[in-house]
Amino acid sequence: MLVAEFLGDWARTWLAFDRAAIADGQWWRLLTGNFAHLGWYHWMLNALGVLVLVLLCPQPLSLWIWLRRVALIGIGMSLCLWWFVPGLVHYVGMSGVIHGLFLLGLAPQVRRGDLIALGCLLYLLGKIGWELYAGAPLSDEAAIGGRVVVESHLFGTLSAAVYGAVFGSFGGREGRRHEAAPSSIPNDDE
Repeated sequence: MLVAEFLGDWARTWLAFDRAAIADGQWWRLLTGNFAHLGWYHWMLNALGVLVLVLLCPQPLSLWIWLRRVALIGIGMSLCLWWFVPGLVHYVGMSGVIHGLFLLGLAPQVRRGDLIALGCLLYLLGKIGWELYAGAPLSDEAAIGGRVVVESHLFGTLSAAVYGAVFGSFGGREGRRHEAAPSSIPNDDE
């Protein structure tokens, strides 16, 4: 995200979700649009979202799992925007992915009986529902310099739900390391 923001308009031009460019075969935009932002303030809000995620949902997962989560949630969310929001021409930002990552981080804590995580998860779901009903606050849109695509929050969360079901994130199987089975080959001392 930081590199893309330092590259400014160039990154927004070449990385953003752009419906016409994707239709012309620039499929990478389904992922890279999540890393470009409308400007530094928009980037900062998403960076703070990642920071809160790390503090609220500290999960000891490998870099590979984090990259897989970001990539698959981002692509899933973008495909949903493509299919279900046909009027959307351009999109940038990480907020849809971050909403999905919050679901993956909070749900296992809720399963363990963490009431704070339950409150946070209910807030997340209520926020998405309210945004879909009432739209994003105009002050948010004025601050970031563009329309908040609230559908990205819904589709990022739904993509994370599918991801979690497929990879066992909610039951704690995703990050569990498998120990090697003991060898049945006898050694020379036997």
